[in-house]
Amino acid sequence: MSLNPHTLEDLPSLVESVELECKLAQGQDGKGELPKDFWLTYSAFANTQGGVVLLGVREKDGQFSVAGLSNIEKVRTDLFNTLNNPAKVSVNLLTDREVVVRELEGKQVLEVKISAASRKQKPVFLNGQPLGNTYRRLHEGDRRCSEEDVRRMFAEQVEDCRDERILPNYDFADIDPDSLRIYRQMLSDIKPSHPALEHQGIEFLRQIGGWRKDRANGVEGLTLAGLLMFGRWLSIQESVPHYFVDYQERPYAKTELRWVDRLVPDGTWSGNLFDFYRRVYRKLVEDLKVPFALKGDQRQDDTPVHEALREALVNTLVHADYTGRVSVLVVKRPDLFGFRNPGGLRLPLEQVLQGGTSDCRNRLMHQMFLLIGLGERGGSGVPKIYSGWRSQHWRPPALYEKPEPEQTLLELRMLDLLPEGVVEQLRERFGVRFESLEHTARLILATAAIERVVSHNRLLEICDTHAHDLSQLLARLVREGFLVPDGRSRGMIYHLPGEQLPTPEQVFAGPLQSSEHYAGSSEHNGASSEHNAGSSEHKVELDMQRNDDGCLLSDHIDAPLIDALDRLDAGFREKLEILAEEPRNRERMQKDRMQQVIITLCKEHYLTLNVLANLVKRSPDALRQQYLNGMVKSRQIQLAFPSKPTHERQAYKAYISGQDEE
Repeated sequence: MSLNPHTLEDLPSLVESVELECKLAQGQDGKGELPKDFWLTYSAFANTQGGVVLLGVREKDGQFSVAGLSNIEKVRTDLFNTLNNPAKVSVNLLTDREVVVRELEGKQVLEVKISAASRKQKPVFLNGQPLGNTYRRLHEGDRRCSEEDVRRMFAEQVEDCRDERILPNYDFADIDPDSLRIYRQMLSDIKPSHPALEHQGIEFLRQIGGWRKDRANGVEGLTLAGLLMFGRWLSIQESVPHYFVDYQERPYAKTELRWVDRLVPDGTWSGNLFDFYRRVYRKLVEDLKVPFALKGDQRQDDTPVHEALREALVNTLVHADYTGRVSVLVVKRPDLFGFRNPGGLRLPLEQVLQGGTSDCRNRLMHQMFLLIGLGERGGSGVPKIYSGWRSQHWRPPALYEKPEPEQTLLELRMLDLLPEGVVEQLRERFGVRFESLEHTARLILATAAIERVVSHNRLLEICDTHAHDLSQLLARLVREGFLVPDGRSRGMIYHLPGEQLPTPEQVFAGPLQSSEHYAGSSEHNGASSEHNAGSSEHKVELDMQRNDDGCLLSDHIDAPLIDALDRLDAGFREKLEILAEEPRNRERMQKDRMQQVIITLCKEHYLTLNVLANLVKRSPDALRQQYLNGMVKSRQIQLAFPSKPTHERQAYKAYISGQDEE
């Protein structure tokens, strides 16, 4: 996809549409030179989802200026010379079609479109050495990959099938006999003449892929697929230390962590994937409120929604990277079903959604499910999930990745795209103007009414519209007064006119009295004196309540807020400090580990920036820049006040929406 910018004014909207990086590329003589950091961005885009670099354009704080390139052919030649030098760049992903001269504001710039590398091409690294020279795109910056990240890319590159590995020192005694017996019975019921049914024990396991012989070296034994599907819990733990499967049923359409039913390996059942599937699927559909269909005179209880849920569950299990540090998680709420597996997508998202191409991480397990009539062949699983949800006119599923730690998430919401009540409210608000809008515009406004705020990325999940066209439509809705923007560039959000988004002033403000110490966004409000300076030496919030833990309660936000450590119950404060013990005692930490600690601290409540900084012993500014801003954009945490993202009293809560972080 080419950006094809025509004017400087086009660029801000394009920033929302694609991963766009602008580089001045002027060189010392001002005539044009490929900047050294271009190659970091090249590696980062290639190892993530791709993106576009504009050479000859400067971006600062969301403002663009065009310098142009006077010797553009020299820059282009240097680009291809370096690309074709394996000692400098491991993979060349560019042809003449991806490197195009554009005219912008009367000046020539170079547009470089970098596609995402395939699994077989990753990692894309620099200077002949992958460790320390491999990058990924994280939010708006190029991040050096850890040694673990690089090794995982190499493993994905060479291991087409991750679960065929033969496990040394494991044997048939590590298999749960009841699991294998029930699977064999299901196979017999569905395919009574299948040749595998002629065998028992190890030989039956061999027939279905759970036991194999390596013809190259003569070694034979239990495969990883066999152990994960039918193994005993203790045996699985010993072989796959990070393995954990988790089902949670939550009572409310909220991101709270309470559950009314939970299934985890606890020693009372096998803990393997086959039994997890059987138990969880029954729970998912037991009270599914989907009308049955008739086929002739026969009732069809197996609806497209049932098929979608089966496929989503199987997909989650067979595409998981069981060496990853994230658990398999399935969540059931009144308003959604959520599925999470460790490991990213093996194919580009667009290709997964289109279907027709399969690159399953655990092919043997996938085959085992197929044998008993579960799962789809040939990459048709995800389209079937989407089709099942469309059959009920529900909001399209949301399938996305998180980079740190690497995981894939699927959210299936049982909400109408255009609920009649919401449409009626919009008619009352906008009158005949609403009736004149096309379907996509109505859908955007309905989403804004339901979710209060929307972003470009969120709307891409819902609307069947090209990213650039969506940017232009949003700009039009703003011009015509249907939407109000907040923020800029990739942080831009939109809401309906008159929508009162929560503000720090609403949450923290209150009448003044002279009875109690006032603690603001830090233990002492970050003021120059021990107490907040105001019209009185002391302040109290008369219209604010606190729970037993000392957290602030407000009608304007959806969860308790911790605004001051010294207002907390001593036991609750101690609990938070224990959770933050690692960063409190260590000046340097792995980025993903610090993110995990932040998510844990922010579960079930908001923490202000200064409170969070106090807990982890970091500078507030550094904490925000190095961690929090990026975590908000990747939906790991969410803002209490989305309309004022940089406010000094901003607060953060773990973003769950059907998915918990471990």
